[in-house]
Amino acid sequence: MKNNEGRRLYWIAGLVAAAGLAGWVFFAPEPIPVETAQATRGPLEVTVDQEGEVRVHDRYEVAAPVAGKLVRVALRDGDAVRGGDVVAELEPAPLDPRAREEAIARVEAARAAVREAGKRVEQAAAVLAQARSELARVERLVAERFVSPEAAEKARTAVRTAVAELEAASAREAAARSEEKVAQAALLALPSADGRPGRVMKITAPVSGRVLRVLQQSERTVPAGTPVMVIGDPARFEIVADVLSSDAVKIRPGATAWLEEWGGDRRLRATVRLVEPYAFTKVSALGIEEKRVNVVMDPVDPLGPLGDGYRVEARIVVWSAPDVLKVPASALFRSGEGWAVFAVADGRARERRVEVGARNAREAEIRSGLAAGETVIKYPTNEVADGVRVVAAKR
Repeated sequence: MKNNEGRRLYWIAGLVAAAGLAGWVFFAPEPIPVETAQATRGPLEVTVDQEGEVRVHDRYEVAAPVAGKLVRVALRDGDAVRGGDVVAELEPAPLDPRAREEAIARVEAARAAVREAGKRVEQAAAVLAQARSELARVERLVAERFVSPEAAEKARTAVRTAVAELEAASAREAAARSEEKVAQAALLALPSADGRPGRVMKITAPVSGRVLRVLQQSERTVPAGTPVMVIGDPARFEIVADVLSSDAVKIRPGATAWLEEWGGDRRLRATVRLVEPYAFTKVSALGIEEKRVNVVMDPVDPLGPLGDGYRVEARIVVWSAPDVLKVPASALFRSGEGWAVFAVADGRARERRVEVGARNAREAEIRSGLAAGETVIKYPTNEVADGVRVVAAKR
């Protein structure tokens, strides 16, 4: 009898266990599908991202020096010109004594501009000589291992910048001399004292380059100072992006910048040449007034098909490290006063408090709380909590 009762108890216990197991199988919550990623080690860059545009480094606006009848311009956009070539002709209108005095004053102003441009060339040449001397000194210190190779790269960037500034100053001096000739030509084209009309004035190109845009194509009467065309050197470009003033204070000349989303299949490298020292007010798409600053960059890689006014996406590096532990920024969430992630262990989500370092829009540095190779949950929803069963979603 006792054996029969024991068997009966075993059967009852087995049935209860089976019923419990069946209930757990049928009524237990399904694992939550989540998107996962791994904590990895690698390089990290913090950038200031802003839309910018390509523009010709030096553009020159050719204008009518005096009022008169402009002869139809034969040049077209994109035509090549050399410095001193005649690009337009103007028949000066009769001028009164006051206009004559103004023409004389313009000649004096043009001569002063030539003198100023010459001084700027001398200054740029002195800066270049100093930069080359500094580069030689730094390269010697690098060879002796007193300073890091990065210091030599900064010195080389300074030399390249100084060379560009000297070339720009020389071009501005040539343009100023051309403007002086135009002003003198305007003076010679004035009617003589006995009333005889002046000669047809020939307007010349200030520098060699290409016609970027013809502003006045047809024959017409124009007042003094009317822009006729814009000339520039399409082989010398720069990139300008206006960033928030709060971001501009983080950017330094010589910083690396990457040009993306310009239409090509690779990103292009550039270096910051200038953070303009003044800010301006710009209204955002949301109607908010913002203080912004222009950041000017010089391309390092060839720009290929990019031209004046083309759009690019500039990512200016303000911090970088070659080897850090990082996770996708989408895995982070606030936990009290700090940051946390959900790590996946044994099929369950485990909340981990982490210390976050540098971060950008895509990745974040993890200083403590995680180890390389651990799996974290991206974009955790409100359903995800500590201890909840999870499963990696199929892609």
